[in-house]
Amino acid sequence: MTRKGWLLFIAMSVFWGIPYFFIKIAVLELDPIVVVFARVAIATIVLLPVAIRLHLLKRFRRRWLVIAGLSTIQIIVPFLFISYGEQHIASSLTSLLISSEPLLVALFALRLDPSERVSGMRLVGLFIGMGGVVALLGLDAGGDGQKLLGAGFVLLATMCYAISALLVKRPIIASLPSLGVVTIACAVATVLLAPLAVTRLPERMPSSGVIISLLVLGLICTALAYLTFFALVAEVGASRATVSTYVNPVVSVLLGVILLNEPLDVATVVGFLLILLGSWISTGGVPPLVGYLFCAYVQKKVRGMVETGRKEPL
Repeated sequence: MTRKGWLLFIAMSVFWGIPYFFIKIAVLELDPIVVVFARVAIATIVLLPVAIRLHLLKRFRRRWLVIAGLSTIQIIVPFLFISYGEQHIASSLTSLLISSEPLLVALFALRLDPSERVSGMRLVGLFIGMGGVVALLGLDAGGDGQKLLGAGFVLLATMCYAISALLVKRPIIASLPSLGVVTIACAVATVLLAPLAVTRLPERMPSSGVIISLLVLGLICTALAYLTFFALVAEVGASRATVSTYVNPVVSVLLGVILLNEPLDVATVVGFLLILLGSWISTGGVPPLVGYLFCAYVQKKVRGMVETGRKEPL
C-alpha cells in the first residue's frame, strides 16, 4: 500500500473510531434526537456544496424516494439507536457490538443476497463471531436490565447497517455516485429529524464539551470521514478500505478506558477477539496460523497414511 494509502487508512480508522466517545459525551446533556439532527445537519452543510460543485446531484431527480428509504435505514434509525443505547452502556461496548456488522451481513445474506452467502469455514467464522457477541452480552451486560436495553438498541442499529450494506449493492443505488448518495441521505435525515429535534431542544445552552462533540460528530465523524473513505477506496480498493472497520473498535475502547474511565475486563477482550476472528473468517479471510496448523495437520495425516498404507480419517 502506498504512503498516501496508509495515511488515509489511519485517518479513516480514527474518524470512525471516535464517534462513540463523543456521542457518549453529547447524550449526557442532549436528547438523542437533537444529537443526531445536529450531526447530520452539520455534515449536510459541509457535503452539499462539494456535491453541487462536482455536479453529482443531477442524477438523483428520480431517485429521491429510494435515497430517502436508504437514509432511514442507514442513518436515521441506526444513529438514533446508537445514541439511545449509549445512555445505558459504555462507548467501548457500543463500538465492539457494532464491529459485528460483517457477521450480520453474512447472516442476512443467507436470505437476501446469494452472492454473499457463507458456507464451510466462513460459516464457522459466523458462529465464532456470534459467540463473541454472546460473550459481550452475557458477561459484560448480563443481569443488568439497563445495559441489556442499551446493548439491544446498539444491535438493532448494527442490523440496520448490515441491511443497508446489502441494499447499496443493488443496481439502483450502486449506479449512483457514492458522495451524492451520502449527501442526499444526510440532507433527507436533516429534514425529517428537524421537526422532532425542535421539540426536544434543551432549556439552556449545552456545555462547551457537548458543543465540541457535536461539531466533531458532524464535521469529522460524518462529513470528513465519508470524503476520506471515498479517497481511500480510490487509492487502495474497496476490500482493503473496509479493513479499517477492524481497527475502529480499538480506537474507541482506548478512548473510553483512558478518558471516560470505562472498564476493560476479560469479557470485553474475549468478546472483541471472537468478533474480530469471526468477522475475518466469515468475510473470506483465514488467520495464517490457523491455516498453517490445519495444513500441517493434514500433511501429517497424509504422510502417515502413505507410510503405513492404512486409510484413517482426517
